[in-house]
Amino acid sequence: MATSELQGPQPTDLGARIMRAVKGLPRNWSRFWRLVSLYMPKRLYARSLIIVIAPMILLQSVIAFVFMEKHWQTVTQRLSQAVTRDIAAVIDLVETYPHDADYANIIRIAQDRMQMKVDLLPPDPLPAPGPKPFFSILDQTMSAEITRQINRPFWIDTVGNSNIVEVRIQLENKVLRVFVRRSQAYASNTHIFLIWMVGTSLVLLFIAIPFLRNQIRPILALTEAAESFGKGRPMPQNFRPRGAEEVRRAGFAFIQMRERIERQIEQRTAMLTGVSHDLRTILTRFKLQLALSGSKADAKALNQDIDDMQSMLQGYLDFARGEASEDTGEFDLGVYFQKLGEEAKLHGRKLSTSVKGDRKVHVRPHAFSRLLGNVAGNAFRYAEKIDIHADHSGGTLTVTVDDNGPGIPANRRDEVFKPFVRLDEARNLDASGTGLGLSIARDIARSHGGDITLEDSPLGGLRALIKVPA
Repeated sequence: MATSELQGPQPTDLGARIMRAVKGLPRNWSRFWRLVSLYMPKRLYARSLIIVIAPMILLQSVIAFVFMEKHWQTVTQRLSQAVTRDIAAVIDLVETYPHDADYANIIRIAQDRMQMKVDLLPPDPLPAPGPKPFFSILDQTMSAEITRQINRPFWIDTVGNSNIVEVRIQLENKVLRVFVRRSQAYASNTHIFLIWMVGTSLVLLFIAIPFLRNQIRPILALTEAAESFGKGRPMPQNFRPRGAEEVRRAGFAFIQMRERIERQIEQRTAMLTGVSHDLRTILTRFKLQLALSGSKADAKALNQDIDDMQSMLQGYLDFARGEASEDTGEFDLGVYFQKLGEEAKLHGRKLSTSVKGDRKVHVRPHAFSRLLGNVAGNAFRYAEKIDIHADHSGGTLTVTVDDNGPGIPANRRDEVFKPFVRLDEARNLDASGTGLGLSIARDIARSHGGDITLEDSPLGGLRALIKVPA
């Protein structure tokens, strides 16, 4: 047992670990991309700019790295080798002709032929080594070349913005001081390459960004037109398909889709209007015949049935029409809540209302009035206390209608929005209605680009939450 423990994990365990790691790669990869998408810009224009700029920066970074690492370093090394070779030649001349008192010829040759200023100093100790620069190819390369070619104690000063590099080399009984121009030992034209690289990139970006913006603008116009259609507002006057071929095709497809939907709504409304007109004509005849008959008891019951049928027909027609053709305008919530207060008094209900933010909203007034009327009327029918609060902020109107009625079970709250559905087991069995009130309300809310949801109310009954852009 001890021997097997010292041997470490068995091959089967290692294979299992490898298999688990391989199986986990897709999950880790998808997690990585989810993290990237979380921090990526959400707008198309910003993402398009990244698609244009990121490859350019990556390409230039690779080119700059290759240039700095290879070309710049190689050129600097060759120049430093040449300068060090010249210094070594001067040292050889000094040591070959030691009896030359002033070394005037050597100094002249170094200055005329090698472009270096040479001095021979007394054999004083070399200065203390100065701080090494954090990143200096010249200091590293030239120090390495002096060590390799001359191999004597030396001191070098390449720090600072001076155009002169000072080198001191310890000889047997003297010190050789050499001043050489920085450009002789260092590739000093690198900044030109960087300026050209950055400058051409900026020029390309200044050209690419306006073209990219022009390609994004038709997509934004199409988005605005689609949002206006979803909110039941007219199409922007200046909208027309523009841009690339794919964007134009999407624009034409949207226009055709909008026309087909509007034509279908008009046909449905016209058909139901005709049916309603024909049925109302027959019902009017029934009422006339009943008025001419002698039995008042039977006439009263039949008249009630006829009124119910007319109410049902009106509800069907309202549901089919949906007020989709109404133009948008201002709707004053304060004025409407005052009317609701009067209606609550007629029904003997306790109503409290409040408005936060601007009271005036931009909606289709008649349709929105019907929406609030259907929801509030539903609360008046089944509750004694109603609380309505409107919050208009951030471009969104939120209307909360709370009541203390019997409520609706959570598993049936979506069902009540279906046409002709009435939850008799949850509501008053004697209440009249066609089951279209909430269906019409949700249809109007969605035609505005919003929706209606049902929740539990703090008052103990039902909460209707209406959210629409306004």
